[in-house]
Amino acid sequence: MSWRVLTVFGVRPEAIKMAPVVLALQRDQDNFITRVAVTAQHREMLDQVLACFGIVPDYDLNIMQPQQSLTEITVRALAGLEGVLQAEQPDLVLVHGDTSTTFAAALAAFYQQVRIGHVEAGLRTGDKYAPFPEEMNRRLTGALCDLHFAPTQTAKTNLRREGVPPGQIYVTGNTAIDALFQVARPDYRFQEQTLAGLPFDRCRVILVDAHRRENLGRPMVEICRAVAALPAMAPDVRVVFSVHRNPQVNEVAHRYLAGRERIHLLAPLEYPEWANLMARAHIILTDSGGIQEEAPALGTPVLLLRETTERPEAISAGTVQLVGTDYRVITAAVQRLLTDEVAYRRMAGAVNPYGDGRAAERIVAALHYEMGLRPTRPRPFRAIVPQAAK
Repeated sequence: MSWRVLTVFGVRPEAIKMAPVVLALQRDQDNFITRVAVTAQHREMLDQVLACFGIVPDYDLNIMQPQQSLTEITVRALAGLEGVLQAEQPDLVLVHGDTSTTFAAALAAFYQQVRIGHVEAGLRTGDKYAPFPEEMNRRLTGALCDLHFAPTQTAKTNLRREGVPPGQIYVTGNTAIDALFQVARPDYRFQEQTLAGLPFDRCRVILVDAHRRENLGRPMVEICRAVAALPAMAPDVRVVFSVHRNPQVNEVAHRYLAGRERIHLLAPLEYPEWANLMARAHIILTDSGGIQEEAPALGTPVLLLRETTERPEAISAGTVQLVGTDYRVITAAVQRLLTDEVAYRRMAGAVNPYGDGRAAERIVAALHYEMGLRPTRPRPFRAIVPQAAK
């Protein structure tokens, strides 16, 4: 008997990471009736990913509004999903990660007494305000879930520490790597004009992405001051800053960086462009969670513009270094990687702790086991070496 599975997501990173799961479920039509609901917590950037992977939502709540608050997002998503759940009557709701959509969808499913599966479960910093509101969105979602698809053994340990029974946890690797491997390729040709004109074979590109709430204000100023200093470190350095649409990011980035030589400010890129830019970057400076997972698979060192991370495996593996938002610390860390070949190779060639491109396959296998279609649990993911170190 088929299971009705409703996948719910609302922002670009969720869509990227859930796309491999949706596609894997859709391929198994004998066992799953797959439905997709999006809240469109973020509209334009979500639509780019849906188009990239050929996913057409069955339900689109279209909740995004200008200057929306966390309360407004949560309330609109919760109310909209109630009707979706009542119409679909799913056997399982799959949510992802740590957004307000994730928590609202899990709560809505709980209210309808529907089983919930959490993809990318178990990530923790231990500080409920960092990252904000993501840390508590994850914890609250986890408390409501029945199946936990942890990307790593560390995430599983976090869940066990919180009392989740081991039989509810599957270690799958991260679906971000599945998506990445589908679109990143050596012969990719950029469509964005600036990127198409960059001589990647003759320059070292430092890619910058900073947008988190905790970095708005003075931390963003410090980040941009540091970025402004990077081209002077070496004549072959080019900086590409993907500027988030948030006005508090956009204004600061343009105030400190617009018009500077060898610094390029770009609007957020479509996913294939972004994935292939990460693959060609020499160093990435970011406060993103997902990039900490993706870059190790590409052999690209990451300097993390945060004080803490819910992804400690990358720190332990040596693929990511915490540098915070202090100007002096950021610039010193970049200078070291530009001048110390041994230090650079150590980061670029470190073990990838996050995935092998088969996470969605393991999630589907876990559901088969839960349905009684296979006699044994799927083998858990184990860390691998990156495909190619730079």
